[in-house]
Amino acid sequence: MRVHFIAIGGSAMHNLAIALHQKGYQITGSDDTIFEPSKSRLEKHGLLPKEFGWFSDKITVNLDAIILGMHAKEDNEELIKAQQLGLKIYSYPEFLYEQSKDKTRVVIGGSHGKTTITSMILHVLHYHDKEVDYMVGAQLEGFDTMVHLTDANDFMVLEGDEYLSSPIDRRPKFHLYQPNIALVSGIAWDHINVFPTFDNYVDQFRIFMNSIVNGGALVYNEEDAEVKQLAEATEIPIRKFPYATPDYQIEDGKTLLATPEGEMPIEVFGAHNLSNLAGAKWICQHMGIDEDDFYEAIASFKGASKRLEKIAETPKAVAYKDFAHSPSKVSATTKAVKEQYRDRNVIACLELHTYSSLNVEFLKEYEGALNEADKAVVFYSPDAVKIKRLEEISKEQIATSFNREDLIIYTNPLDFQSYLKEEDFSNSVLLLMSSGNYGGLNFEDVKDLL
Repeated sequence: MRVHFIAIGGSAMHNLAIALHQKGYQITGSDDTIFEPSKSRLEKHGLLPKEFGWFSDKITVNLDAIILGMHAKEDNEELIKAQQLGLKIYSYPEFLYEQSKDKTRVVIGGSHGKTTITSMILHVLHYHDKEVDYMVGAQLEGFDTMVHLTDANDFMVLEGDEYLSSPIDRRPKFHLYQPNIALVSGIAWDHINVFPTFDNYVDQFRIFMNSIVNGGALVYNEEDAEVKQLAEATEIPIRKFPYATPDYQIEDGKTLLATPEGEMPIEVFGAHNLSNLAGAKWICQHMGIDEDDFYEAIASFKGASKRLEKIAETPKAVAYKDFAHSPSKVSATTKAVKEQYRDRNVIACLELHTYSSLNVEFLKEYEGALNEADKAVVFYSPDAVKIKRLEEISKEQIATSFNREDLIIYTNPLDFQSYLKEEDFSNSVLLLMSSGNYGGLNFEDVKDLL
């Protein structure tokens, strides 16, 4: 099968391209720019385009399918040529459904925690040598790619993102998977450029729950009021399995999880991650892993890449990197770190980087999000605001939104880096939360700051 990727360099797209290449498909692709690690990984498999840009002559009647990434625009010349030729054009999630429609599809949804829960499930299955197809939003230890596709495996585990499918398909990705088994971890308003109101955002999860196939199963976080209300109101013929944060305690900086066999030390920490673990346990049990085997495997789970990932440690300090950027994630992550390190100063740094976080109206959602930190720092780039064509925001607006009088705010990357270099991190935890890099911070150099 010959498949061409329009915007092959994306995190998800390049992994799918590699997975199909490994499956024996003939893969070509285009993009106007490709960053690391996508570039090196595509090059390793012989899939890196010879030159960057869009080339309509790459689109011919000999292609069996086009996979269209979100990075492309509606007026992309390759897309227009494919439409003119009447070629089959798939969005990324559409194609994954086609690859899994004869399998048992397990879809993990939620505004937060879905990557971690999916990663936990895959870690447990991998630990017990249970082969499944999968798509996950982070690179996992022991896994070569973020996408794996076969003809033989019975299960497909999918991280169910609520963002749009493609430039010409405005449906949320997780609406297309039609799960046999689904999980919803939480609902906290996000992607306001697409879902302008909270009610509109919640509706996407209602549609997702109603897309579960008849006789399927819904695992849901009953501690989230919105999730609980939607799950209990769903009238389709499915089985429902609520979960909640399990009992745990912290001793000497180590989290101990309560299990039927007694307390068990685990690598991950924070109430939100313990909740994620409870959801993952239910899913694994639906996939044939019993409770004892789940606990045996999860004890060695260290976390998904960029999700509360320890990036440096010295005798006097430790640093974590986290993908958190939405208000609920920032609050949960900051609280988790302070709970784990009660006797240390927590210095929490947040970069406002996404469309939602840089929106004047949305900023008020961050009130109190950094309150658990001993020191709180916010970085944002006025240039990023201009690039996203948003209304300018001031330091005063940010300070008011977070409602913290001692909030430190930087708009210049070099000033922020100077702050880190001059800060005394003795007996401290540095928490760097961002989906970006603070205007050029090299995370590998953080150890030199501690």
